[in-house]
Amino acid sequence: MNRTLNSEKVISPAKFAHIVLRTRKLEEAVAWYAEVLGAHPVFKNEFAAFLTYDDEHHRIALIATGQDERPPGGAVGLDHFACGFDDFGDLMSNYKRLRDAGIVPVWAVNHGPTTSLYYEDPDGARLELQVDNFATEAELKGWMEGPAFAANPIGVEFDADKLLARYEAGDPLEELKAQGSA
Repeated sequence: MNRTLNSEKVISPAKFAHIVLRTRKLEEAVAWYAEVLGAHPVFKNEFAAFLTYDDEHHRIALIATGQDERPPGGAVGLDHFACGFDDFGDLMSNYKRLRDAGIVPVWAVNHGPTTSLYYEDPDGARLELQVDNFATEAELKGWMEGPAFAANPIGVEFDADKLLARYEAGDPLEELKAQGSA
């Protein structure tokens, strides 16, 4: 049986599988990702750890390096990677849990499409934890094609504690997801 392939069509991947990060502090990084994402090692030795938090064989691999220093800020390379929550309450609950454990975001920003909290792991790699602000793809695309996104594609910073207090007070989700709500 012959197979015919269409090598002219771009075929996007079915999913994002994993990220590999180099670390100076393997044990600390494993503990940090366990606390922040609920990730656990599926394999670990003295120079590598493969972590997952779901049914994927691994989502994050950590490779120990001999480096002692962080790369300079703004250096070429990974800026951040992001993980999304299905529910605004899950983002707020996770924020509160991490804050109470002494892990606080280095940046809190409502990008418009997402409400996002950025954290730094022990080596300074940034992880964005986010939730979508629009119920449908059509709403999202409409907003991104509009003047608000064109004027400010980065977003509006917010105070995560104020947003949490508003969420716990029962303020409407539509208000909490709006830029400038906290």
